[in-house]
Amino acid sequence: MTQPRPPHFSHVIQHGPASPHPQPPGHGHCTLVGAGPGDPELLTIKALKAIEAATVLLVDDLVSAEIVALARPGTRIIHVGKRGGCRSTPQAFIDKLIMLAVRDGECVVRLKGGDPFIFGRGGEELAHLQAQGVAVTVVNGITAGLAAMTSLGVPLTHREHAHGVVFITGHAKPGSSGPDWVTLAHTARSARLTLVIYMGVSGAARIRDALLQGLDAQTPVAIIQNASLPTQRHAVTTLDHLLLTLANEQLGSPSVIVVGDVLKGFLALQTTPAVRAA
Repeated sequence: MTQPRPPHFSHVIQHGPASPHPQPPGHGHCTLVGAGPGDPELLTIKALKAIEAATVLLVDDLVSAEIVALARPGTRIIHVGKRGGCRSTPQAFIDKLIMLAVRDGECVVRLKGGDPFIFGRGGEELAHLQAQGVAVTVVNGITAGLAAMTSLGVPLTHREHAHGVVFITGHAKPGSSGPDWVTLAHTARSARLTLVIYMGVSGAARIRDALLQGLDAQTPVAIIQNASLPTQRHAVTTLDHLLLTLANEQLGSPSVIVVGDVLKGFLALQTTPAVRAA
């Protein structure tokens, strides 16, 4: 007996605009939307249209209230928080909610902080929906690491200081040893890379100790908390003083830690006001 072929990737991800009206029963749709770092003005036009078209909105914990408020009246809003160190909504439960709503013909938007495909578990949710034959649209968002550095007026790459950038998580999956920070440090030094570390505050001591085995102790480091929001705070220091700075400035999650020579000028001119992103 011939087995049916699984749906092709291009049949699952649709790049057109989300439908402004709910689909007929059993023919709903899901859109994975990147809400960006928090500032509503950093939403893409496509993301805004998807939020306004949603009949069901599943919202991550770090999405700002101002962005959620853009949903039209009558939209069913479900908060499915996921934050390191806090009680989280199980991924299996989120998947089930999406499937139930899609089967009811709803226009579902899964609203994620930053970008769905950068530490947003968008790949996991896409694979699950793909296996169920659900049509999915993916809308990118500005990731927090980019917005954080732009708020300081510092680039992530620079012809003289950084030939590339690495986005990496500091929060290992349970049962996993996580990134090889020592190898990464040596690579970053030889290849002149900027390291953008997400969810790294709780493991900052371990990360710093490992990075010091390949990077100079005076390598500049920035910690940016609540990037792009009115509550944003930041500090710039050196790798050897990372823990002391975190403690003295009382910086915690959600923060992005950026390591690299692109920060040398900013570190030398800490008294200069930060450039605000447009």
